[in-house]
Amino acid sequence: MQTAAPALDVLTGAVVFTDIVGFTEYTALRGDAEALELLALQERIVTTALPQGARIVKELGDGLLLFFPTACDAIETTVALQERFEEQSAELAVPLWVRIGVHWGRPTRRRDDIVGHDVNVASRVVDMAGPGEVVVSEAACTALERRLDDIDLEELGPAVMKGIPAPIRLFRATRTW
Repeated sequence: MQTAAPALDVLTGAVVFTDIVGFTEYTALRGDAEALELLALQERIVTTALPQGARIVKELGDGLLLFFPTACDAIETTVALQERFEEQSAELAVPLWVRIGVHWGRPTRRRDDIVGHDVNVASRVVDMAGPGEVVVSEAACTALERRLDDIDLEELGPAVMKGIPAPIRLFRATRTW
């Protein structure tokens, strides 16, 4: 006898991926112990920067999957994270180059994890970011609850991404000084 599938627990919010650029080579050159220290550093920086309601969903090798209940918090926090990663790299002479992708949607909760199409899109958005960049989907920009006075969203144009049926407009988020 088959049991019924559990009811979907759908969330609404920003799905964010981080990815340490060059981590495989860093591990090969510096060894596992230093690589683990770099992962721990990334996690400490992210954990201390998360606003109330946001969380690290899980670790994914050299990256993290994050969830934010608001688009403003997601974009403001990720831009601040890039600044902190840059400061930490200069202080320690350790290259902590991270790329970040932000997408807004309705992922499904699966125990402590989140899954679904919007998680898949966010994982493709991070692939479009370069070292030290925050790339944001149009959906995340549209979901902003207020104007971000000190953050510029520069349009990069539509991007075709593997497994995603339609192109998605992307924006680069940077601090305005």
